[in-house]
Amino acid sequence: MTEAVPPPAKDPWKGLRGVMAGTLILQAIVVMLALPVVWRVGDGITWFSGSYVIGLAVLMILGAGLQGRPWALKFDIALQVLMIGTFVISVALGILGLIFAAVWGYILYLRNDLQSRIKAGLLPSQQISAAEDAEGSDDERK
Repeated sequence: MTEAVPPPAKDPWKGLRGVMAGTLILQAIVVMLALPVVWRVGDGITWFSGSYVIGLAVLMILGAGLQGRPWALKFDIALQVLMIGTFVISVALGILGLIFAAVWGYILYLRNDLQSRIKAGLLPSQQISAAEDAEGSDDERK
């Protein structure tokens, strides 16, 4: 007889949402700090490049507050695609896009690992609630 896997006592996704929001804020800061590099290197800041980079940073800040939404991960990935697209504006920004794409790849790995641990019932909060359920059934037998 297989036992049902108990749900986690605490929301395990809350921590991951915090990591994703923090990563977006960090990325927005890095993008804004890269503006002087774009200005000094290459053709400088044009109307297009300046508005693209500033708009991207604003979208990242807004996206950090939207991590509780079901579509947030798709939005985050779209931001990374836009960030990699900054190769058109500056090679330095494009390289930053690739670095942050690797960070987001690791976040996706962590998300999949967490999902598999929840399904298998391996989270510590699931172990505690399973132990409490076993103790409760022992008390009922007495």
